[in-house]
Amino acid sequence: MSVSASGVMAVRPTAEQSRKAIYAATIGNVMEWYDFGVFGFLAGSLALNFFPKGDPASALLNTFLVFGVGLVFRPLGGIVIGRLGDTRGRKPALVLTILMMAVGTVIIGVLPTYASIGVAAPVLLLLARLLQGFSTGGEWGGATAFMAEWSVQGRRGLYTSFQQMSVAGGSLLGVGLSALLTSWIGSDAINEWGWRIPFLLGGLFGPIGLWLRREVDETPPYREAMAEGDAAEASTFGHAVKAFGFTVLWTVSFYVFLTYMPTYTRTQLHLTAAQSLWASTASLLALVVLVPLMGALSDRVGRRKLLLASCALCFIIPIPAFYVLTRGYGFGIIVLIQIVFSFAISLFSGPGPAAIAEIFPTRGRSTWMSSSYALAVAIFGGFAPYISQWLIDTTGSKMAPTAYVMAAAAVSFITIAGLRETAHEPLR
Repeated sequence: MSVSASGVMAVRPTAEQSRKAIYAATIGNVMEWYDFGVFGFLAGSLALNFFPKGDPASALLNTFLVFGVGLVFRPLGGIVIGRLGDTRGRKPALVLTILMMAVGTVIIGVLPTYASIGVAAPVLLLLARLLQGFSTGGEWGGATAFMAEWSVQGRRGLYTSFQQMSVAGGSLLGVGLSALLTSWIGSDAINEWGWRIPFLLGGLFGPIGLWLRREVDETPPYREAMAEGDAAEASTFGHAVKAFGFTVLWTVSFYVFLTYMPTYTRTQLHLTAAQSLWASTASLLALVVLVPLMGALSDRVGRRKLLLASCALCFIIPIPAFYVLTRGYGFGIIVLIQIVFSFAISLFSGPGPAAIAEIFPTRGRSTWMSSSYALAVAIFGGFAPYISQWLIDTTGSKMAPTAYVMAAAAVSFITIAGLRETAHEPLR
């Protein structure tokens, strides 16, 4: 316990309190990102069911467009739910996001197809995706702020890395279940009716996540900032600009190397549907293992070194990696390269949640961090699968997505190079 500059008693969480809060947030986050991620992994099946079948390439592009448009609502969700997190508390905001995500996911699972109701089917799919996008806009920033503020000083990199590990874990659960179902009942059954199963199962996670999040307390730094009132340092637009540039590579690498890869390996490298999903399962499993290791490492050596290393790798490795991918060396090499991608992402995703939270003061952190992160994701990440597919179709080159990743790496490198090291400082 200490006294802040305004005379308010500052209570620091114990290790036991931190672990309990982080655990509850992590489990809820896994459920949230499973619901959100399964859309991308089943894009091929959704394209067959929600768009006319006469032009498969256009149907797939339209499905990725719906994926991206759903993310356009993330900034709005970041502002609205982020503001709720700053005015009413982190906890109510996180309860709201998991309820909204569960509803949107169940709606997708029960929607009638294009063959049944025509153009109304993709319209309803879009509306459900917009609800999911609105939810994730508040979820990421709210969960990151919650974890950072509950972390024990000196272990913030490790504790907040569970936020990103849970994102990868939820995606892993989604792609793993999709791969298992595809291997079990076959691609034809998945395309006909099996695609509904992961969405309906996702809806069941809502009540579990709700229960977990209602059991945790509000964060000590938030309570202190509210007690200080106007005396507390406030987050500003300048902080948000830094977070926006910071996020560009983070979101592009995730959505190109992870979300888009099942479609890329199936359509461009001619893996079977099951093989493409299993390859992505392996890469996500590697990411889940590596992220907390990198988060813990950032507590020792600092955030900037790992973040800049990730930017450098994501600028250097795409061309040789995609060159090898397109040479037809087989399933094992594809899996190995996807794991290399996961390593590069982990260098960012491990220290990333702590680093971006440390940019902002507690007062206004949820609103400004959620909105700036969500805006970057909506512009650069949500449309990454669409842009990647469009680049390939336009240029005729299977290596075209590399240009997008390299450009993103350059933007984030410049941004991070201008940030100071904050790993060993207390949250403001």
